[in-house]
Amino acid sequence: MKTIKGLLLASALASAVAGAAVLKTDPAKSSVTATFKQMGVPVEAKFRQFNAQIDYDATKPAASKASVDIMTASLDLGDPEYNKEVAKKEWFNVAQFPKASFVSSAIAPAGAGRFNVTGKLTIKGRSADVSFPLTMKTEAGKQVFEGQLPIRRLAFNIGEGEWKDTSMVADEVVIKFRVTAAQ
Repeated sequence: MKTIKGLLLASALASAVAGAAVLKTDPAKSSVTATFKQMGVPVEAKFRQFNAQIDYDATKPAASKASVDIMTASLDLGDPEYNKEVAKKEWFNVAQFPKASFVSSAIAPAGAGRFNVTGKLTIKGRSADVSFPLTMKTEAGKQVFEGQLPIRRLAFNIGEGEWKDTSMVADEVVIKFRVTAAQ
């Protein structure tokens, strides 16, 4: 009798989680960048290290969850000296704040392959509620999630002191991401 109850319980648990799947991110096919203007010229920098956790349920997308941790010291502006500069206290202060993070609070379907995502973004110890559109498609058997989130760097205290002057580095930054993942 205990064996039958155990099997029934195991079966019920398995079917309860069958629709949801934590997807494994493919770092080689995923990216997170920050685009901004410096002295009016567009600059795109790439974060070399990040971890995305996506718990996606195709049958109930509103039950899905996502979180992303980005190692702030991994920002690559294409020049080692610039990379050292943005790691300093005035910019990302990577010694005190080694990562930025996003945690979703809601993922709402918005049409075929489209979603509206809401959550909390934390950079340099400051948090803000954010929303952005997200697209999802399948490529080579993997789920590809793409989107962009415009932020204001000064709201997160990125660029202190003389760097608060937005004539050198614009306040507007667009975080773009492409996360490729599979079960």
